[in-house]
Amino acid sequence: MKESHNTELVLLSCSAEETRRFGASLAHLLAPGDLLCLFGDLGAGKTTFVQGLARGLGTHEPATSPSFTLIHEHSGSPPLYHLDLYRLGSGDLTEVGVEEALRAPAVVVVEWAERLPEELSAECLRIEFSFGDEAEGRRVVFRTGGSRSAEIISQFESSLHADSVDRNRH
Repeated sequence: MKESHNTELVLLSCSAEETRRFGASLAHLLAPGDLLCLFGDLGAGKTTFVQGLARGLGTHEPATSPSFTLIHEHSGSPPLYHLDLYRLGSGDLTEVGVEEALRAPAVVVVEWAERLPEELSAECLRIEFSFGDEAEGRRVVFRTGGSRSAEIISQFESSLHADSVDRNRH
């Protein structure tokens, strides 16, 4: 029987740099085989978050939207595979190597993950980006897809709290 994990973490980002910081902070908790599924409208912050994630994983090349190449591979520790499924239909996934990328010994992040079949994304860490009002900037919601993603969210929340306490001490 599958265990149910209903953990959710909601963050508000007031700037692109803050969204990148969220990604960089999360990166330190990730391991090869972790899958992050990103959801949100165009311009909501998905690629900006991946830029921070790439920075946190120590990649040397800039993370840009792979809309036209579909899959970007970034060297880092661990490596990062950045997929953008915006232009794909579900029948195209095997043809362009998405299933193979999902099995890579890397952290895999998928933009427009709603195009992934449920069986490929069931264990992912879901990250949903939405527009807030002008004062809020962006709303970033982290949701679990299994025990590993619940563990990541718990550690991430703890690290954000620790960073906040450290900043308030200085």
